[in-house]
Amino acid sequence: MFGYVVMNKPEIKFKDFDQYRAFYCGLCRELRERYGIPGQITLTYDMTFVILLLSGLYEPPTRKGTTRCIVHPVKKQPVRKNEITEYAADMNVFLAYYKCLDDWKDDGKLLKLAMARLLEKNDKKAEAAFRKKADTIIRLLRELSAMEKAGEKDLDKMAGCFGRIMEEIFAYREDGWEAGLRRMGFYLGKFIYIMDAYEDVEKDVEKGNYNPFSEDYIMEGFQERVKQILIMMMSEACREFEKLPIIKYADILRNILYSGVWCRFETVSKKREEEQGK
Repeated sequence: MFGYVVMNKPEIKFKDFDQYRAFYCGLCRELRERYGIPGQITLTYDMTFVILLLSGLYEPPTRKGTTRCIVHPVKKQPVRKNEITEYAADMNVFLAYYKCLDDWKDDGKLLKLAMARLLEKNDKKAEAAFRKKADTIIRLLRELSAMEKAGEKDLDKMAGCFGRIMEEIFAYREDGWEAGLRRMGFYLGKFIYIMDAYEDVEKDVEKGNYNPFSEDYIMEGFQERVKQILIMMMSEACREFEKLPIIKYADILRNILYSGVWCRFETVSKKREEEQGK
């Protein structure tokens, strides 16, 4: 349910792309250092967005350096890390563990079960670091799972549950910015959930898995209806973003919020139209 909060690379400046990559590589390195290779495998673009957002808002001291990795073995890559990178690494592993368990329950994929077992020890470390937040997220994940098993048809209720999970991640501190960050995380979380359901609906129906669109996707105007819902979710998320006093990384964040998040939707929609036209 991740991989939707990405940049639109053709529309971003070179210097901004370099900064984005440096934070992305910083998260990758932090995951490796804190949780080993299993943790590193959980790396997501979505959590890189969280790092940029919270770093732009709180402006913590950021360490700059270089590193080599398997993907870039020849040339060292620039790296940026700070306290929020550490927080994001913990959240990344925590969510990845429960995502693997969920995929195992849905599809019975042994690879996902094996991955969950590799992450299990690391997940306990992440939970311990943020006990209160972890308890809330676990409760919401179980609530979401229970509604899926019950075949809940209320899309807003399902997406809202995932939205509350994301708002917990965005609420980095209990301060004057918490309420706005929570609202932003809530609506972005709803966008992610709906986008994920939209992309996977045919596959889920074929496999007999739960999907809130299982009865709607064959109806005329389905794509446009989903697009309008997604626009509403991102409008609310962007409204909250614009209230935050963020100057650093603002261009990167706007590229993602106003353009990048729609890249996957356009790709999925185009593919669906081509298949339906055959």
